[in-house]
Amino acid sequence: MSIGLPSCAADCLPCSDCCDCTDPTIRRLRRLAWGLTGLTIAWNVLEAGVALVSGYLAGSIALVGFGLDSAVEVSSALVVLWWLSHQRSGARSDEATERRAVRLIALTFFGIAAYVTYDAAAKLMGLDAAPQQSTVGLALVALSLLVMSALAWLKRSVAAGLGSVALRADAAETQLCFYLSAIVLVGLAANRLWSWWWADALAGLFVAGLAFKEGREAWMNGDLCGCEAPGALAPALVHCLPACCPGCPIPA
Repeated sequence: MSIGLPSCAADCLPCSDCCDCTDPTIRRLRRLAWGLTGLTIAWNVLEAGVALVSGYLAGSIALVGFGLDSAVEVSSALVVLWWLSHQRSGARSDEATERRAVRLIALTFFGIAAYVTYDAAAKLMGLDAAPQQSTVGLALVALSLLVMSALAWLKRSVAAGLGSVALRADAAETQLCFYLSAIVLVGLAANRLWSWWWADALAGLFVAGLAFKEGREAWMNGDLCGCEAPGALAPALVHCLPACCPGCPIPA
């Protein structure tokens, strides 16, 4: 859909060409975004490795899906690093490139949803071996609940201040990882405490459903809020308005 231009935007138009304003708040937000993105990459590389290995050894589709989501989280963070590098250099972001990157993230979510659904269904129908218990995976997922909730909240705050589509999508993925952590934790705990192996497969199906939902939303975010429509607000202006005109309301 088309986004109307804010009434005060006329005074902010020069920013669509410079985007290098020196507002101290914006500089602080950019530094924070760099730090959060670096932390996201480091944590998710560790998380993906541990989850995939422990999930493979235990035959847990919930853990494997969780690890795959962590791998996508890394790719999303790399997109944000690309966007931030353009902002730091003062160059205008390539809106088409950002849109393609966000949609690529969406496709990876769809791929995860399809794979996890197939594997979980196979286990529930007895076509594959039942998953074993995983103490390492249980501890990892419990820790992830704390890490992801803090990262998601901070990223949403920074994304609102910088007006970045990519950073908003990245924050949404981090929030998805939090939900996944809670769901996978329930499945793993049920298998651990009561030997309910099928709870792991059910948790995997929930993982697939959330991955599909987030993939759909990321694909829609790839439209960059409909900025290609006539009279719509340009993506570069969305990025610049908070920096040059802090009092100018930014459309949602």
